[in-house]
Amino acid sequence: MVSKHKNRWLRRWLVVIIFWAVPVAIVAVSEIREEMAYNAVDLDRALTTWNFTDAQRAAGAPARCHGKPDEAQAAGCPADVLAANAPRQQDARNEYGVRRSTLMAYLWHAFVGYWIVPAITLFLIGVLIGMIRRALRRPPVKSPVNHG
Repeated sequence: MVSKHKNRWLRRWLVVIIFWAVPVAIVAVSEIREEMAYNAVDLDRALTTWNFTDAQRAAGAPARCHGKPDEAQAAGCPADVLAANAPRQQDARNEYGVRRSTLMAYLWHAFVGYWIVPAITLFLIGVLIGMIRRALRRPPVKSPVNHG
């Protein structure tokens, strides 16, 4: 009878943890999609927005400088406009990278906090309950009586 139910709690723990992974994964994927979509739109806006001086406006640069830097250069955007906007656009790319790594760090901490920690906690509680049940199941050790 004992061997029939051996490690039953471990199988139950595995089932619970696997099923608990589903909502954690759904939330993580949703969070990644929403945040990265927002970040991509923000990056695209930064790369396709151009700042011009009055002289550049008078020279007609806004008509030739549109889209991303490669597209603007192909459309004949003056080099001084490209150079003036390059640092701001590079800052936008750097910010995108920082946001991406921050999101991944946040999701790693959420994964550990919402899946790993509960899994370990439930495992340790199961081990503790198993040890208590095993201790209570064994008959007490009888000491030899000395009838001197």
